[in-house]
Amino acid sequence: MLTVPDLLGLRLGKLASAVDDWEVMARRLGELAGGEGGGDSAALLKRRAELADWKGVNATVGKAFVVRTASEFDDAVTSARSVLAVLQGAHKAFAHHKEEMERVADSAAKRNIRITPGGGAEARSPGNAAKDGAPTQMDLIVTMRDATHILQEADETDRIAERALRALARGKHDFSDVRVHSLDHAKDLQGRADADRWAKDIAKGDVADWSDAKLARFNEDLDRYRDTPAFAERFATELGAEGTLRFWRDLAHPADTSGVVDRERAEILGCVQENLSLTLAAATRVDSPATDAWKKDLIEAGGQRLPAAPGAAAGASPYGFDVMSSLMLKGKFDTKFLQDYGGALLEHEKGLSPFESRPPASRFNHLPGDVPGDAVSGFMESLGHNPEASLQFFHSGPDAQNHWDYLVGHGEGSRNSLYDAAAPLLGSDLRDQYETSLGHALESAATQTPYDAEASPRPHSDASASFVNRLVDYYGSNPQYLEDSQLRGSMGNITAEYMRDFQDGMNGARELKTYGSNANIGNLPMSTVRDFLGTVGTGPGAYGAILNAQQSTTTQLVHETFQNPDGLSATKVDEDVVNKVAPGAEIAGIMAEARTQAVYDNRIAANEEFNNGIDTAGKWAERAVTFGVSGIPYVGEAVGWIAEDARESVVEKYSRDSSEGAEKERQDFLDDQFEQSGDATYDAVYSAARQQGESHAEAAVVADAACQSVKLHYRTARQGEGGAN
Repeated sequence: MLTVPDLLGLRLGKLASAVDDWEVMARRLGELAGGEGGGDSAALLKRRAELADWKGVNATVGKAFVVRTASEFDDAVTSARSVLAVLQGAHKAFAHHKEEMERVADSAAKRNIRITPGGGAEARSPGNAAKDGAPTQMDLIVTMRDATHILQEADETDRIAERALRALARGKHDFSDVRVHSLDHAKDLQGRADADRWAKDIAKGDVADWSDAKLARFNEDLDRYRDTPAFAERFATELGAEGTLRFWRDLAHPADTSGVVDRERAEILGCVQENLSLTLAAATRVDSPATDAWKKDLIEAGGQRLPAAPGAAAGASPYGFDVMSSLMLKGKFDTKFLQDYGGALLEHEKGLSPFESRPPASRFNHLPGDVPGDAVSGFMESLGHNPEASLQFFHSGPDAQNHWDYLVGHGEGSRNSLYDAAAPLLGSDLRDQYETSLGHALESAATQTPYDAEASPRPHSDASASFVNRLVDYYGSNPQYLEDSQLRGSMGNITAEYMRDFQDGMNGARELKTYGSNANIGNLPMSTVRDFLGTVGTGPGAYGAILNAQQSTTTQLVHETFQNPDGLSATKVDEDVVNKVAPGAEIAGIMAEARTQAVYDNRIAANEEFNNGIDTAGKWAERAVTFGVSGIPYVGEAVGWIAEDARESVVEKYSRDSSEGAEKERQDFLDDQFEQSGDATYDAVYSAARQQGESHAEAAVVADAACQSVKLHYRTARQGEGGAN
C-alpha cells in the first residue's frame, strides 16, 4: 500500500530508463525475428527449414525443433513489446499520480492542512491555525477525499503493472504469445481472467456458505472492476441470466437462515450489492451479441419464479424481477434495456393480484438506509441514475403516457389507487419508499442529471423543460396528491433547479433568461403555480431547497442588471432591479405560508425540521448561480460571493428559534417572516450594487426600493395563499 510520502518522493528516473532499454530491446528483437534490419533473421531461418529437404530423424525431430525455435522469436518480440507497453503506461500513470498528489498537498498547505501518510487530513498546529486561519471541516473532508482517491488510483496502477509483468515472465522455457497493448488493456485481460474464475466458483453452488473472508475478496474484485466493461461483460454472460438471479437470491437470502444474517456479514453484503449493481449496469452498456442475449434472457426470466434452492422455506421462490430490481439501485443501466425491462416489469405487475409480488424490504436488500421494498420501486431508482432513460420512460417514449398513468397518475388501476385501497393493510412504509424512489426518477428526468450526482447542471432541453411544465400543471392542479408525500423532496429539488423558470413565469411580461429551454411556467394559471409551490413547500427539505435557490437566483438577477446595464439610466437600472426581485418575493411569501401550514395548522413538521432543511439544502444556493445564462459568465469570484451571501442570508433570515417555549403564534411568525424577507432582499441588492462599484448611498437607495417592492409582492403572494399582512 503506497503512502503519500511514497508518492510525493517517487523517483521515476529508473522507470524511464527501463522504458528506454525495452524500446531498444523490442526493436532489436524485431530485427532478429523478422529481419527488419536487413540481415539474417528467425523468419528467414524458419522459411529455409520449411523448404529444406530433411532426411531420416531430422525430417521430424530436427525440422520441428528449428521451426519451433524460430517461432519463439516472434513470441519474444510480442513479450518485449508487451513489457514495453506496461512500463510506458506505468510511467505515465505514476507521473500523473505524483503530479495530482503534489497539487492536493500544495492546496492543503495553503489552507493550513497537513495530509497524513495514509491520506487523512488534519489541521496544522494551533499556533499556525491562529495565525493563518483554521481550515473548515469541509476543507478537511475534501482534502482527505482527494488524497485517498489518488492513493487508490496509484495502488491500482501498481497492482495492474506488477501482475502484468509477472504474467509475462511466468514461462520458464518459452515466451508468452499474449500481446498487451497498454496498461488499460492489461486490466481488461486481468478482469476477464478474474471474471472466469469467479463464475466457475459460483457455478459450483453453495454461495451462501462462502466465508466472510471469501465474500470480502469477491467484493474487492467487484469494486476493482466495477467500471471495467471487459470484466462486467464476461462475468454477467458467464453466469447467464438465471445464474445471475440465482446467485444473488442465494447469497442475499440464504435458504437455511430465513434471510437473517449477522451485522458484519450484512455490511459486506451491502457492499457486494452496490458493486454488483454497478457491475451489471456496466454489462448492459457493452455492445456485443453475448450481452444482448443476456439482457433479453434477463427480462424473460423476470416474470418467472426462480426455482427454490434446496432446503428453502415456503415462499422462497421470488419472481426474477424481485431479485434483479434489488440489483439496480446503483449505477447507470443502458437506456434501451431500461425501457424494455421497465415495460415488461409493469405488465408483469398488472397481471398479478395487488402487491402479490412485493417481498419484504429486507429480503434482497442489504444496503444501509431506507431501501425500496418492491421491484417497481427498485426500478425507479435505476431510472433515477439514468436521466435519458427516465425522460423517455415518463415523457418522450412511445409508452410514456401509459407509464405516467400507472406510476404517477391516480386514476382507476393506477399504482396510487392500489395503495389507497390497501393502506389499512400495508401501512405507510411501502408507499413512502415508492414515492421516494418515484421522486428520484422524476427528478432525474427533469434535471437531466442523476438525482444524487454532484455533477454540474446541464442546460435544460426542450423535453426536460416541457416535462417540468407537465409536473407543475399536474400537481399544482391536484395539490392533494402531494400533501404529506415523500414526493415533495424531489419536487423541491426540481423547483430549485428551475428557479429561473419559475421566477420568469411569475414575472409577467418582463422576460428573464433561463438556463436552456424555458419551462414556460407563465403559460400555466398562476393559481396552479402557487398551489404547486405552496404544497411542495410544506416539506422541510423542499422548503430549504426552494428558499436557497430563490435567494441565490434573485441576487444573481440583480447582479446581471448592475453588470450589464446596456445603457440604462440610473433610474431605469433601479426599476429593473425592483422588477427582478418581485417574483422571488412572491415565492418567499408562498414559502412562509407553506411553513406555517405545516408547523401551526396541520402540525406535520416542526420549526427545527425546517431549520435543518435550510441547512442541508445549502448546495442549491451555489448550484442555482452556476447555471449562468448565455452571454453572462458566472465563474470564480462571482459564484463564490453570490452563493455565500445567499446561504448566509437564508440561514439568518429564515431560521427560527425552535427551543421549547420559543414557538410564536401563527400571525406573529408570518409578520416576522414578512420583515425578514424584505431584509434578505435589501442585503442581496445592496451587496450586488457594492460589488459593481456603487457608493453606499446609491446602493442603499436601490436596495430600499427593492425591499419595499418585495414587501408588496410578498403580501400579494400571502393573499393568494389565503393570508394577509
